[in-house]
Parts: sequence; C-alpha cells; structure tokens
Amino acid sequence: MSDVAARLPLAFLLRVTAGATDRQACARIHALLVKSGHASNTRLATALADAYAKSGLVTHARRVFDETPRRDLVLWNVMISCYSSHGLLSHSWALFASMRRSAGLSGDGFTFSALLSARAPSPSCGHNLALLAHGLVLRLGLHLDLVVATALLDMYAKCGRVADARRVFDAMLLRNSISWNAIIVCYGQHGGGKEALQLFVSMLRNDDGCCCRADELTLASLLSSCANMAAAYEAAQLHAYALKRGLQGYLQVANALIMAYGKNGFLLQATQTFAAIHDPDIVSWSSMVSSFAYLGCAKSAIRVFERMLRQGVRPDGIAFLGVLSACSHAGLIQDGLKYFLVMTKDYQIDPCPQHLACLVDLLGRAGRVQDAYNVLLDISCQTNTDVIGAFLAACKARGNIELAKWAADRLLSLEPNESANYMLISNAYAAAGAWTELAKVRSHMRNMCGIKKAPGCSWIEVVGKVQTFVSNDILLQRSTEMQDMMDLIVTFLEKEFNKDTLCKDPDLISEWY
Repeated sequence: MSDVAARLPLAFLLRVTAGATDRQACARIHALLVKSGHASNTRLATALADAYAKSGLVTHARRVFDETPRRDLVLWNVMISCYSSHGLLSHSWALFASMRRSAGLSGDGFTFSALLSARAPSPSCGHNLALLAHGLVLRLGLHLDLVVATALLDMYAKCGRVADARRVFDAMLLRNSISWNAIIVCYGQHGGGKEALQLFVSMLRNDDGCCCRADELTLASLLSSCANMAAAYEAAQLHAYALKRGLQGYLQVANALIMAYGKNGFLLQATQTFAAIHDPDIVSWSSMVSSFAYLGCAKSAIRVFERMLRQGVRPDGIAFLGVLSACSHAGLIQDGLKYFLVMTKDYQIDPCPQHLACLVDLLGRAGRVQDAYNVLLDISCQTNTDVIGAFLAACKARGNIELAKWAADRLLSLEPNESANYMLISNAYAAAGAWTELAKVRSHMRNMCGIKKAPGCSWIEVVGKVQTFVSNDILLQRSTEMQDMMDLIVTFLEKEFNKDTLCKDPDLISEWY
C-alpha cells in the first residue's frame, strides 16, 4: 500500500484532499498523505487543514498546521479562518500576531476578512478589535479591498458602532449588494429605521453606479423598522417590492410583514400574509398573536393561540407573552392566569420579567394585590422596573397606599433618574389621596439634577411621512393652519348647536353607551 501511495501523482492527491467532506474521509486522506510521504507538502497540508476545519475538527487542523515545516500565507489564512469560523476569537488573533512576529507576514485581504468575521464576546471587545484591525487595514492599504471593507463594516455593526460602520461605508469606492445590505441591516438593528429606508432607496436608485438588490434578510430588517416606526406606507411599498422580486415566499420576510402590518393596524393584510404561508413556524404564529394583542383584539389573539396549539406547534415564551399581554390589556383575568399556569407547569417555561409583569397586572385587576406582592417576593423579581411598575399601577387601581409606598421606594432605588417613575408614583399617590407623599415626590423630582418629564407625543403618517407632535405643538409644520382650522370647526359647531336638540331621556342615553 505504501509503495502504491508513494507513486500517486501530486495533482491527484491535492484534488482528493480538497474534496474531503466528512471526518472519516479526512482521517483516511491524512493517513494516505503520511504513507505517501507527501504530508509535509505545503499545498497538500493546506488542503487537509481546510478539510479538517470544514469538518469541525479544529485540533486536527492545528496539528496539520504545526507539523508543516514550510508555511505560506495561504496556510496561515486557513488556520486563522478555522479559528474564526468556530468562534475562537482569541486563538485567531493570537495566531495572527504569531504570523506577523515569527513569519514576518503582514496578511492580505483574506487574513483580515477571516479575523473580522468572528463574533466578539462583548461589544466593547469587538469595538477594540475592530479599531485595531481598521488601523492595520489602513496602514497596509487594504481599505480599498471590497471584501475587507465590508467585513470591517459588519464588525462595527455587530458592536453597535453605527457611526463607525457608516464612515467605512462612505469611504468605499466600490460597493456591492453585500455592503449595501450590511449597512442597511446595521441601521435597522440599532434603531435607525429612517436611515435604513433612505439607504434602501439610494441603493434602488443606483446612486453609486452599481446595480444592487436587497436580499431577504435586508427586506426583513426593513420591514421590522417599519413596524417600529409605524410606517404603513413604506411597509406596503416593501411588500410590493417583495412580490416583484419573488421574496415573499421567504419565511423571515413573511413574518416581518405580519408584524409590520399588525403594528400599523392593518390586521386584514397581516391575516392575509399569514394565510399565504405554506408552513408557518412559531415566529409566524407568535407574530399573529402579538399583532392582535397589540391592537387590543384579545379574543382573536386567544383564538389564534389555541389554533396554534391544536396544530401541534409548541409555543415559546414570546407566544405566551403575546397571549398574556392580550389577556392583561383586556382584563381577561381567568384566561390570563390559566395561560400562565400552562406556560410554567405544562411547558416548563421559566417566566421572564415581561411574563411576570403581565401576571402582576392580572392579579391587580382581580383585586389580589397581596398575591401580586407575594409573587414579587417569591420569584425574586424585585430588581426589575417593569414588574415593579406593573405592581405600582395595581396598587394605584386598588388604592393600597402602603404597598404603593413600598413599590415607590423600590423604583426610586433602582432608577433614581428616570422621570417616568416619578410620574407613575405621583399618579399613584394622587389616586389614593396621599397629598403629603405626592408633594414629597414632586419636590424630590424638582431637586434632582437633570430630571425632566418627557412630553407624551403622537404621530400620524401623511403621504409617506411620519409626523410627530405634542400637545399645543407650535413648532409643527403648518401648525398655525391646523389651529385655525380647529377654531373654524369649533365656531361652526357652536353656531349649529341648538339646546332643543339635547336628549334628556336617560333610557335613550343608556342605549348609546
């Protein structure tokens, strides 16, 4: 066998090694290379290390790397990529430093693409590594490499450094669909929905002379931004784009469409999108439940949830959160308590703070404030402001001033600089008639440096633009004209008003209510 292996041509061995697809094949080929005396060949070792890496055998790949006497840049890149693809970020950077120190190699575009593709354990760590890589890339002149620049952009995006990602994007001389999609998703995932939509329009307009198209992941991100911004017009336009491109069949696009239509109040379109899905997953079902719950259609949310159970789909925590919030907002106390018990007992799902906030709200609506207080103590969720806030609202509704004081102390100790907490506490004290406590809270709020109540705002979409406004907003565009129109309507109604038309029959009045 060894004589036969020794006579095998190098090209054949290289082709066989590169085509290895599983662990057993890699081991057999490795043995063949050793018997043939070609194990030290750099090209064959590189192909074998790459095959081991793709099979998930990182230690085997490293052994091949260590046993190769002459290592070129390609072999170093294969090993760095192996570490990065398996989440071993520290190993990949340590190997990169060793390559620069011992082999005197600076790296190329493939090196930095591999280094930047790994996910950092924390945003701060990722940001530091991105800055380090960015400096090296600029010094080596690799910032003009499209693949390297896109990888650098993506790493900044993963760290939440949107401004840095945008600077890398703006400095790119050439862009492809991957780079456009990366910056659009970056904005969409970090609250920049408006900028994401603007970039999408620029990409479609071919602003940089490159014919690029959005993929299904980008479209799903854009639709999620539309859901968060209540941008119904843009959601409809994206739906049309998905139909034109044939992307509506992708599950993530359909799920994002359901949420976009649901949060914008278009339940018919959300239902139609859901009905068009051939095999809905748990995200599809949860999106429908949440859409109905978000718009206050509790009965419909429960019907969809029960239908999901009948079809054998195992609900997750998000699905239960949707049905619990629907029951909470609609005051369906028994249904809500039943689903909470089903979640914890039947499906063994540990409740998160949002689930517990719904449970506390349900108990408060049922008048069981003491039970809600016991829940806070038993489940050790006294450090979550959402749960404490729900409990304070329950105390306000039931006039329990003693427990309201306890909740107020907890809130102020957890978030002393949050103005919303002060307003919630003030309202609770005012509802209970505790004017002395109310005065203390408001005095404390005024004395706290930087505490200001954020004004409540409303928004409406007009011709594809979302207009945000507050009460008596004189800075809003055409606010003077709107105020004049309101005055005109009031004047007209006063002239048309006739006291003889007043209905004083209590029976008729009760029918209207």
